[in-house]
Amino acid sequence: MSRVLVIMILLLQTIPARGESGDWTLSGSIGAEFRYFLDEHRFVDQFDGTQASAILAPELRWRSDDRNHQFKVALFARLDGRDDERTHFDVREAYYRHVQSQWELLVGLNQVFWGVTESRHLVDVINQKDAVEDIDEEDKLGQPMVNVAFQRDWGRLELYALLGFRERTFPGRDGRLRPPLPVDGDASLFESGAGKDRLDWAVRWSHFLGDWDVGVHLFHGTGREPRLLFDPAQQRFIPLYEVTNQAGLDLQYTKEAWLWKLEALMREGQGSTFGAGVAGFEYTFYQVGDSAVDIGVLVEYLYDGRDNDAPPTIFDDDTFIGTRLAFNDMQDSEILLGAVLDNSDHSVAAFFEAKRRMGQRITLELEGRFFLQVDPASDFRFLQDDSFVTVRALWNL
Repeated sequence: MSRVLVIMILLLQTIPARGESGDWTLSGSIGAEFRYFLDEHRFVDQFDGTQASAILAPELRWRSDDRNHQFKVALFARLDGRDDERTHFDVREAYYRHVQSQWELLVGLNQVFWGVTESRHLVDVINQKDAVEDIDEEDKLGQPMVNVAFQRDWGRLELYALLGFRERTFPGRDGRLRPPLPVDGDASLFESGAGKDRLDWAVRWSHFLGDWDVGVHLFHGTGREPRLLFDPAQQRFIPLYEVTNQAGLDLQYTKEAWLWKLEALMREGQGSTFGAGVAGFEYTFYQVGDSAVDIGVLVEYLYDGRDNDAPPTIFDDDTFIGTRLAFNDMQDSEILLGAVLDNSDHSVAAFFEAKRRMGQRITLELEGRFFLQVDPASDFRFLQDDSFVTVRALWNL
């Protein structure tokens, strides 16, 4: 974390004063969150009932008049009333970007998203996941990097030097949504002798080919998914981060109301070399019943061929079915419903996400995650009593 703060401070010192040319914008949000767990705790020391927390997520941007120079700082802080490990602060982004017509340079902390599928972002490998925020792997820690991108007629080429490793966050001993024993991040182990200071790298090529969007990447570095080693002496899990090589593909075909999607990868360094993939489609019914509402239907198949020497995953042989409702109203109301069904043991994990803006400043969000019919032999059977509903109110800056 010290390296992250140093980079942020250096970047802040280079931001021009407000009196100089350019546009400043302040955005982000301040909010409160209430999460209610439907069942009693499963493990010793865990809490029951409601988990309340406060959120602060400001963003500051500056862009020069000629738009060639950009700065952005995005901070995130949560104060949680039940789980000390969920009380945390992170610099999500703090970078300088120089943009030219055919190339650009970014230096600092950034969040990068790769992928096209809904149920699992399989190829999204640059950033570490912020696992105390949620289990859907949507929240990320800021990654220190130098990124150079070239835009040509043959596509976009992105080169990444990843300057330091961010460890995954985990709930504390008293937290919910955790393994049977707490994960001790202070005792983390690294395959590389350089530990967190190892220099990782990645390269990605992407292009539009008619109705096809194509992305291909290579990644070499410390894997973002740790193996959890059991420590019988102190009754805890210790994260082990191994050096991995990964090649991946993301592909989307757009034809009228159809979106056909694929994410696939090959990875070595975590047990035997394995492949994994997510493939499916999204079809949208527009203006249903002569209304403004669009309804999307999503179906995806998930496969993962890793062995027992790799970090565990629930997505080894599963089917995802979901629907997306976009109301296209002044309040930007939208709902996403879905479920992942394990084709082997018939476990079911269902969820819903709803969002609506109230006036100009307030956004209300409602989420729920439900673990149904969890197989007793599953690596994730510890989640079976952790179904929850979350209400979140955000005041937009």
